Amino acid sequence: MNEELTLNQHNKAEYPPMHTTEHIINRTMINLFGCGRSVEAHIERKKSKLDYKLAACPTPEQVQQLEDTVNEVIHQNLPVTTEYITQAEAQGRFDMERLPDDASETVRVVKVGDYDECLCIGQHVSNTSEIGTFKLLSHDYNPDTQIWRIRFKLQPPAHL
Repeated sequence: MNEELTLNQHNKAEYPPMHTTEHIINRTMINLFGCGRSVEAHIERKKSKLDYKLAACPTPEQVQQLEDTVNEVIHQNLPVTTEYITQAEAQGRFDMERLPDDASETVRVVKVGDYDECLCIGQHVSNTSEIGTFKLLSHDYNPDTQIWRIRFKLQPPAHL
């Protein structure tokens, strides 16, 4: 693609380490629970929360497995890269439901090593070594809505 790319403007500036961690958590949730990506996200510098649609509340062992797996991925020092493709190329490869109606024809794919890839226009680190350590602070489950909410923070890497 030699032509200049036109993408939609992003409506907020995320904290790149936290936003990249969101990608890793989403893929881990898909792998561990077979659910989709988060249905609601509130990503901030100090602490963040994500909501997932689950049929049951995860067990304490599953919660610990989530935290351990996310940290294992982070500590692999994976490159975070981008690729630009057309919406037509994205069909069947990605969930297109979250694209706004006025989305540009060109979309950006963000990849965390070979672990995760998704459509995203947010800000990310260039390598997971910039993230630090993921710490799950709390979680709760609403059986009526089948929503599991996690709250988490990051402890900065020792080298920063």
